Amino acid sequence: MTQSSHHIHHHALCCLSAAPPQPDAPPTPAPEPAAATATAAPGSGSVAVAGVLHKWTNYGRGWRERWFSLRDGVLSYSKIRSDAGAAGGAAEGGIAEDGEVRLIGGASARIAGDRRPEKPAGVVCLKVSAFRESKSDDRRFYIFSPTKTLHLKTDSKDDRVAWIEALILARSVYSLRSFSGRISFVQSDVSVSTARLRNRMRQEGLNESLIRDCEQIMLSEFSSYRKQLKLRYEDHLSLFGSSRHHFEEGKDGNIIQGALSRNEFPSSRRGNFSEYSTTESDDFEKQDGGDLTCEEESTFFDAADYFTESNSRSSAMSSSTDCGVHSGTNIDNSGCLEIENVQMQDSDNMLPQIKRRSKLPEPTEKEKGISLWSIIKDSVGKDLTRVCLPVYFNEPLSSLQKCFEDLEYSYLLDQAYEHGKVGNSLMRILKVAAFAVSGYASSVARPCKPFNPLLGETYEADFPDRRIRFFAEKVSHHPMLIACHSEGKGWKFWGDSNVKSKFWGQSIQVDPVGVLTLEFDDGEIFQWSKVTTTINNLILGKLYCNHHGTMHIKGNQQYSCKLKFKEPSLLDRNTRLVQGFVEDNDGKKASFLIGKWDENMYYSNLDTSKIRSADQLQGASLLWEKSKPSPNPTRYNLSSFAITLNELTPELQEKLPPTDSRLRPDQRHLENGEYEKANTEKLRLERRQRMSTKLQDNGWKPRWFEQDAEDGTYHYKGGYWEARDQGRWDGCLNIFGEFSET
Repeated sequence: MTQSSHHIHHHALCCLSAAPPQPDAPPTPAPEPAAATATAAPGSGSVAVAGVLHKWTNYGRGWRERWFSLRDGVLSYSKIRSDAGAAGGAAEGGIAEDGEVRLIGGASARIAGDRRPEKPAGVVCLKVSAFRESKSDDRRFYIFSPTKTLHLKTDSKDDRVAWIEALILARSVYSLRSFSGRISFVQSDVSVSTARLRNRMRQEGLNESLIRDCEQIMLSEFSSYRKQLKLRYEDHLSLFGSSRHHFEEGKDGNIIQGALSRNEFPSSRRGNFSEYSTTESDDFEKQDGGDLTCEEESTFFDAADYFTESNSRSSAMSSSTDCGVHSGTNIDNSGCLEIENVQMQDSDNMLPQIKRRSKLPEPTEKEKGISLWSIIKDSVGKDLTRVCLPVYFNEPLSSLQKCFEDLEYSYLLDQAYEHGKVGNSLMRILKVAAFAVSGYASSVARPCKPFNPLLGETYEADFPDRRIRFFAEKVSHHPMLIACHSEGKGWKFWGDSNVKSKFWGQSIQVDPVGVLTLEFDDGEIFQWSKVTTTINNLILGKLYCNHHGTMHIKGNQQYSCKLKFKEPSLLDRNTRLVQGFVEDNDGKKASFLIGKWDENMYYSNLDTSKIRSADQLQGASLLWEKSKPSPNPTRYNLSSFAITLNELTPELQEKLPPTDSRLRPDQRHLENGEYEKANTEKLRLERRQRMSTKLQDNGWKPRWFEQDAEDGTYHYKGGYWEARDQGRWDGCLNIFGEFSET
């Protein structure tokens, strides 16, 4: 019978080899007359296994075939795509016979025939992993690593036994503990032949005695070189072994402990993270395949291990660190985004822990009501910036501080920097787009307006726990311009903004004017402008705001992005919806975005233009989600981040210039609930504000920013942080102090 006529069941694994290392023996010259050959004896010690396994992705896609390869203590896996008729496809996929991995089994042979695996989509280091068999299905087993859980299924029970045995053997051979000195020098099949040298010397007429001497010299040099190579190899192993305890029990160990603890390992086994178990809890079996998904299918998950945005956000909000980022995006034939992982080098322990306040001071006075109608009827059609409103309409923040509030989710830019650093330009612009949207999240239910800064007023924010420094200055009174500059890990962000606003009786329309620029250290630049904001129901109904318009995020390299902030209508009340797409330089759409500016943003490879919410889109991956609201929002409904912006400690006050917004008296009185004093100071400072136009006409220039002669934008010229370190504020006016109108 031929194989084509009858189905022959083969083992799903490829060959397994684990030959012990050969002893080290110096090469010796071969006897005459044959040419001498020095050979480094092959020492194996390797475990090479390959085959097809079914890998759980999610409830939408279920089990999918993946090509798994086990070599040198590392398990890698990749998707399998059809490639019929492609000669050498198996070889390109890395599964052809190469002397160490030999194909056997029907599944493997089938793939080698007309289908081939792609580049690896994920890897698992067996030393820091554990294995577990399912007790409800004799074909399933699980691999737990510090960062993900693989749910795998074989075609038969015997195949599962073979895979488990191969994994255990591979881990025992390639153990980090062997680096402490028990590992031997693994030699490869390297030989040095003297045949050509012997023939050349004979052509020159040299006698055999001289030829043998030269041959012996060459072999001796080769042996010496090999010994030096072995010493250097052992030095590297020794260095790696000395770092083993730091890897297993230090900072990285904390991450491993937490990850494996979530998978219910017995406490006695958490020390080396390499145990194998045949039993498991009922709870784990019930959640089998549901929440624990893998990064390869991160396009199709709900909230998986590798888009740990909730952990990133809680870490970023509490200690401003973000440990997990995603990178290495590939796009397969189906257009699916395939996410590999990269880990940011910073950890929680490397950043300072700064305790900031969590609520505003208790008010000392009770607020008094005002006549809203009398103010509005006199302000219809006027520029909002020229209308003198009682302090009741203000929140205890200035417009300068509001600029910094847009950077609440600056960890998105940290992630974007990491993505670009490993060449993942698509994920970089997706993170930038999420950051551009996230700045609007804090505007929900904020009924009060910020204070209009005085000319020359400044604001600084030094947040080392967020790896960010921010500085802003009011550089012009009419038109009202604010310039800001911020620096983070691997990026700079700056811009100037002018707000044009109008009262229209029942609503206020605010049109931002200006360009925001984001530049990464590798030279990639993105620029965009904000969209229009409308505040509704000033007289009747519940006050609310909405952002609408189109935001173009233009990049100077491969990708750009367009986001549409949808304006609600009478027929469609789906408010706060944001939809958009990323396109390359050729206009080809590479990814789609959908979300709400007050909740979250997702991305997908599916067109989202006809979808009204991310809930209707299967397979969308989370980019950003709004942090939890403050437990102490007060009537201003400030976020936890916004509550910290006007905090003034005695240590900080000693370092600030006299122009900083935290020192503004009316704003400080309002925060303390001293409303009468706040109103009095606000009227006094507004009289001073009217003198600003004369100051500008008389040649007043901003202290820390300068205007570009070509495009008229303002750029930070430096020197502020240096002056702060020295405590020298020469030339900084006391703009909040007493003044003479003459």
